[in-house]
Amino acid sequence: MPSSKSFHRTDRVAAQLRRELGKIVHEAVREHGLPSVSVSDVEISRDLAHAKVFVTALQAERSREAVKDLKELAPNLRYQLGKAMKLRHVPELHFHYDDSVDRGERIGILLRDLPAAEAADEGAGEGEGGKD
Repeated sequence: MPSSKSFHRTDRVAAQLRRELGKIVHEAVREHGLPSVSVSDVEISRDLAHAKVFVTALQAERSREAVKDLKELAPNLRYQLGKAMKLRHVPELHFHYDDSVDRGERIGILLRDLPAAEAADEGAGEGEGGKD
């Protein structure tokens, strides 16, 4: 049976991590000259030991480089996170590229182009079909 609490501690911690990491990552991007990224989501393990940090890149083609750089900076970012948040144990940070924005853009382009493709199909099919 679901508990009456719809917002669990892990959800609250993940939301706070997302806010704090957003600031810390933004500062790291400026300080270290990294490709521009922002934190889009954080998923935290039930025991609060690990956090998957999803980032989006302003330049998708540099996303791999950005994630690699963030992984190298993870211990330092985790230390800064520990100073910013009052947690007994700061989760280990695992950075991942969030491609949902890229997929959304591709879907948007496909949907935008769909009416033109349908009109072309209808125009090609008018001469076929025979009598009813």
